[in-house]
Amino acid sequence: MHSGFESLWSYIKASLSMSFYMGWEIFWALVLGFAFSAIVQAVVTKSDMSKWLADNSFKSLFIATLGGAASSSCSYAACAIARALVKQGADFNAAMAFQFASTNLVIELGILLAILLGWQFTLAQFIGGIVMIVVMSLIFRFFLPKEFIAEAKAQAGIDQAGKMEGHASMDMSINSKEPLLKRIFSPQGRTAISHYFFMDWASLWPDIVVGIFIAGMLSVVVPDSLWAILFVKDNYQMAQWVGPLVGPLIAVLSFVCSIGNVPMAAVLWQQGMSFGGVLSFLFADLLVLPLLDIYRKYYGLKMAGFLAISFYISMVVAAYFCQWLFLKMGIYPVHSSEMVVTHGVVFYYTSVLNIIAIVFAGLLFRRFYKTGGMSMLSDMNKNTKGERKAGCH
Repeated sequence: MHSGFESLWSYIKASLSMSFYMGWEIFWALVLGFAFSAIVQAVVTKSDMSKWLADNSFKSLFIATLGGAASSSCSYAACAIARALVKQGADFNAAMAFQFASTNLVIELGILLAILLGWQFTLAQFIGGIVMIVVMSLIFRFFLPKEFIAEAKAQAGIDQAGKMEGHASMDMSINSKEPLLKRIFSPQGRTAISHYFFMDWASLWPDIVVGIFIAGMLSVVVPDSLWAILFVKDNYQMAQWVGPLVGPLIAVLSFVCSIGNVPMAAVLWQQGMSFGGVLSFLFADLLVLPLLDIYRKYYGLKMAGFLAISFYISMVVAAYFCQWLFLKMGIYPVHSSEMVVTHGVVFYYTSVLNIIAIVFAGLLFRRFYKTGGMSMLSDMNKNTKGERKAGCH
């Protein structure tokens, strides 16, 4: 009994240690990514977005993709913003393209992927994100019944609460004709950037923490033999076909979305999952069970089912395409049996970058606190009406 408890405790300690080391490795990248995202959100206004997405033309889809890439990477906030766009008259296809882009084409995701998995995954994420939008748009154009869209728009107008509604309803962007740098460093700009920065942190920290912990636990607890069976490691050709099909299913059951699934993807890659399988897992952050329930609330059961199927097909096709493309280009990544995080917390460039990130985040928090950010934070997850503007201080 005593030895069993000690064995369990050793697993827990090893899991927590790996989780902490992984968090330490990526902290500066998270701060950098959220800072870039906050700056973009602060200088790109959302007020006319629904007018620009009035149809499913190439122009509307292109604008939706750019707008999504410039927005928050929080999956819940992305879904809430997409629903708000639908309510305001945006085309349903364009709104879903915005949602895909905001969770697959954002800066912070690319930075984390490069650190934990390598530049090939960053490149594949952005290529695959565009492919997913194209495939999804074609499915919507040719197979989505008009009555489904009518029912979804009617359901969207009921205002069923999802998650991060307050975050989605806030528009603190600076609508000014001043030069870009002047807007960024103006009092209003610094306030808006600090608010967006901490709103995104507040939206995503649960997924990040859970994702890092699950990744640390899986890297320690799950035996290699189980990974070998799940990923068909003894049959390379079969693994290339099975991986993209299995990846989204793992994501559905993981409950981890947004950039929180990157650490877990690193573990799946380390344990032998195919390149396409890891990509489809990363693409599937919009298919986790809580989000599927939110689609049901937002758009009704029929549309939720259609979204689940069309999203899955888009993610699998994008993963197969990237896998094929990278093989043809000769840049298919090579598996490594070692985790990126193996050295623990030692003083080297990551430590320096983390210290700088802590100081920078502290300065932003000071601005956030002094300009009413705490009261806004308390309201963020409420089903707010209309838009809130950050004050100019």
